[in-house]
Amino acid sequence: MEAVVEQIFPSLTWRIRHIAMYPDQPYDFVKLENDFEGTHFGLYLNHELTGVVSLFVEGTVGQFRKLAILPEAQGHGLGKQLMEYLIDYCQVQNLTKLWCNARVNAKEFYLKFGFVATDKTYTAAGYDFVIMEKEF
Repeated sequence: MEAVVEQIFPSLTWRIRHIAMYPDQPYDFVKLENDFEGTHFGLYLNHELTGVVSLFVEGTVGQFRKLAILPEAQGHGLGKQLMEYLIDYCQVQNLTKLWCNARVNAKEFYLKFGFVATDKTYTAAGYDFVIMEKEF
């Protein structure tokens, strides 16, 4: 699959987040308070926005949130391509650490990229999460 990753405007992430992550919640549920302070990336497959991820940086530490691929496009390596792009971007920006609140059922996915699960876990919106980190 030929996909391209580009920086996108924050509001473009909302539709993908809603469909892929929280289809049963109201649309506004997927909007983050600080969306307009972050850097957002969109993965375009055949010129259609198919995946998104949002990065928020404090100092030299980045947190990515809301990595989402449309359900019909999952399982084809698009999430992997988006993560590799994000990690490369963070390294170019000289970040020292990247972390996320990973859904427990996605933990194995993040382990493949060198993330380590911490002992910090919680439950929100009906999902179990674990905080995962990657040092650069």
